[in-house]
Amino acid sequence: MTLLASAPGWLTAILFLLLVLAALEDLWRLQIEDWLSAGVALGALLAVAVDGPAIELWQNLLLFAIVLGLGTLLFVRGWMGGGDVKLLAACSLWFDLANGGKMLVAVALAGGLESLIIMLLRLIPWSDAHRRRVSWLRKDEALPYGVAIAAGMLWVGLTIR
Repeated sequence: MTLLASAPGWLTAILFLLLVLAALEDLWRLQIEDWLSAGVALGALLAVAVDGPAIELWQNLLLFAIVLGLGTLLFVRGWMGGGDVKLLAACSLWFDLANGGKMLVAVALAGGLESLIIMLLRLIPWSDAHRRRVSWLRKDEALPYGVAIAAGMLWVGLTIR
């Protein structure tokens, strides 16, 4: 069950606001607060309460478990941040398997584009003061993947609605 397609407009607006806040925080601090991921997950539960439970919800829960499990493995290997894993898993609650696959592809494409842009920005000879202020400009820093998660979710969310 794709909750994003059936959720009321006000709930979708709150979801999109939480995603934008998560992306901005990740850009600013390279960290995503737990309350943002919890808000996304709670929004999915609220969408179920508003729309009514359906038998198809097993797909949402399976997708959540798969994304959380694989994300945890990526986190343990140091390939993905914990906040990114939690946000992506919370986002997966909004989708069934078919549309969840679309969301994950959209996130991966947004992540690839974001990586290219940041790699190009890192080639610019910024001053040390700029690199201290904007941590993702440093060559040894991680990427703010919350931006890609939010962009992929927003893209799929806008095309489904």
